[in-house]
Amino acid sequence: MGKLDNKIALITGGGSGIGKATSLLFAKEGAKIAIADWAEDNANAVAAQIARGAGEALPIKADVAKAADAEHMVAETIRRFGRLDILYNNAGIGNAKALHQMTEEEWDRVVDVDLKGVFLGSKYALPELMKRGGVIVSTASVAGIEGVRHMAHYCAAKAGVILLTKSMAMDYAEHGIRVNCICPGTIGTPLFESGYAHLPPDKQQQALRRWERAHLLNRLGQPEEIARTALFLCSDDASFITGQAIVVDGGFTTGHRLSNAR
Repeated sequence: MGKLDNKIALITGGGSGIGKATSLLFAKEGAKIAIADWAEDNANAVAAQIARGAGEALPIKADVAKAADAEHMVAETIRRFGRLDILYNNAGIGNAKALHQMTEEEWDRVVDVDLKGVFLGSKYALPELMKRGGVIVSTASVAGIEGVRHMAHYCAAKAGVILLTKSMAMDYAEHGIRVNCICPGTIGTPLFESGYAHLPPDKQQQALRRWERAHLLNRLGQPEEIARTALFLCSDDASFITGQAIVVDGGFTTGHRLSNAR
């Protein structure tokens, strides 16, 4: 018996990183998965991997920042599987830039994907979830709890996800819907690696070690570790948890960074 047997889950950003790890884990635990991703090839590849393991998955090309795409991904999930039980708003982007050098378009794109995408996904999923109850989980960040240099747009968006989560939990508990978010520390994903791809290899390694040392456990987190947290929150193991921002950060936010140097 899997923890998500007979559940239908829609996972955004499901084609890579945390979303891919979660799609694979949820399928292993018995769920049928709709994998929404703007990178269609990634979504197709993960769906094929799930199918090879005797699971069932539906790849959907979607930009979560667009209302029509968000509505479409929910409608397609219900058309294929008959209902929706779990929404994981995981899709996210980010880049480093000082605020005074940031264009309006750069600000808008990060906020649109990371915050508006949670709003739109939830907006179109909620009417279906309200029929029989369900779960919404979103990927926030430790950057929504404390500041990160040159990441003002990302921090603002992720802080918004945390309070949006709490507000939705209050509004929809009466419909049997639990709403939580996960606040990862630095996770070794393609998104993280892309931020340093322009550097020579030695500089990439220096940057990696700097981030590793910022965590008490002296390493980055892995996508599978966040996926296991999402599984817990979406399963009956977390049946009395709602409105919470669950920090999974290897000690990143525990205390002053100077205490981490070694």
